[in-house]
Amino acid sequence: MKSITTTITILSLLAVSVTAKPVTFDMADKKGVNSITFAMDSLLEPIYGNAAGITGKVSFDPDAPEKTSGKVVLKTASLHVANKLMKEHIHGDGWMNVVVFPSITFNLKKLTNVKKDGDTFTANAVGTMTILKVTREITAPVTISFLKGRLAERNRVEGDLLVVRSKFQVKRGDFGINPGQKLLKVANEIDIRVGLAGAAPY
Repeated sequence: MKSITTTITILSLLAVSVTAKPVTFDMADKKGVNSITFAMDSLLEPIYGNAAGITGKVSFDPDAPEKTSGKVVLKTASLHVANKLMKEHIHGDGWMNVVVFPSITFNLKKLTNVKKDGDTFTANAVGTMTILKVTREITAPVTISFLKGRLAERNRVEGDLLVVRSKFQVKRGDFGINPGQKLLKVANEIDIRVGLAGAAPY
């Protein structure tokens, strides 16, 4: 009898493992902590800013992290710098043209070169980024922490938590961002840092 019970238990565990599905995380942070920061250098002064208008979904399976996929959208109107005039320029039609192009989109296709250390995964995120009317493939290093059952520690709701961090660089010339701006005045490179927490309530 004990042998039969043990066999049933093992088969049940195997069935759960086989039927396990990726967890879908909502990247729209209700706490308003999620943010993307950006930095550009220039001859006259450095430019630092951030944006918090982030939405999207990410599907993650800790047993198959390479199949991670999703979409993250940033509202361009949320791009912010401290200087009011500089912010107007960045929002204007010479730069991000937020009225015509209200969002920046990153479509995540997969993860490559995945390495696991406990609850944390490091990998290269492969996908496409759309800025203004230009879409380009990009690969960015990413660190993902899959915190099963720990959403309540942050949002006071039972569920899983996914924390995503990344630091990479894009060139504004690749996306047609103010192409007439001389490189001697504003550098071509834009340094981007991402810090996002996604929620999957039970």
